Amino acid sequence: MQELLNTLTLGSVYLLFALGMALAWSTIGILNFAHGAIFVFSAFSAHFISVHVALPMPLLILISVGVGAVLSALTQWLAFEQILKRSSNHRSAELRILIGGIGVAAIPIAIVDRATASAPFGFANSTYKTEVYEFLGLRMTNTAVIVIIAGVGIAVALTLWLRASRQGLGLRAIGVDSETASLMGVNRTAMAIGTMAIAGGLAGLAGALQVFQLQAMGVGTGDQLLIKAFAMIVLGGLGSMAGVILGAFVLAGAETLIFAANLGTWVDAVSFGLIFVVLLVRPQGIFGRQEVRRT
Repeated sequence: MQELLNTLTLGSVYLLFALGMALAWSTIGILNFAHGAIFVFSAFSAHFISVHVALPMPLLILISVGVGAVLSALTQWLAFEQILKRSSNHRSAELRILIGGIGVAAIPIAIVDRATASAPFGFANSTYKTEVYEFLGLRMTNTAVIVIIAGVGIAVALTLWLRASRQGLGLRAIGVDSETASLMGVNRTAMAIGTMAIAGGLAGLAGALQVFQLQAMGVGTGDQLLIKAFAMIVLGGLGSMAGVILGAFVLAGAETLIFAANLGTWVDAVSFGLIFVVLLVRPQGIFGRQEVRRT
């Protein structure tokens, strides 16, 4: 049961990070490789302010979410949209967007690296205090409770919003056929910038909560999570929010069991080996659908 609680906590952080990346990729077709840098820079921005002013947890989270949303929206507006305008079609722009995302990511990471001298940073000056609860031999912190509620709650809300709301329908229409969606009155540019803002806000939320959970964050944390998020999306199935949820907790569960068995060096090998097996058996992912193209 203790390992299950640890899995829920770790999986919730993974989920918050991966949801934003999956939302942009499955709807507007943007695989944002700057997502990890936004995750780190958002948390660092809250850290930078907390060094000078003692702030409570909600304000630090709000700062991180706001910075992430603004930075991601600007990336879409100033970089990705310009690449799309100069490309003959979306498929030809995909590789350029990948390279552009890597280039954009280098800027905030360089700023954080220089400001921290490559040392981990946290919210040491925050007024938030961690408390430990014990029940039937199980140990859980108040931070873990917040992380789990935020991760699962936002994942369910985002899934329902995509399925039931008018904006969600517009986004799904863009994911199927952006040209037809535009003819039906969907403003792709505005929807794309809004989607990227939501994705960046989720990255900022994940960054702040991870710092509260682990007490510190390193400059390279975003790159590690970026690869794992990519694996979660592919494992669950591109285009399926339920697949992302399952992928996050499967990956977190595998890592937790490996650490519990004192086999920490095998984490990446076993986790990604599991994904490789799933893709051999079901290439479109667990909840993904086979794509049929008609001419």
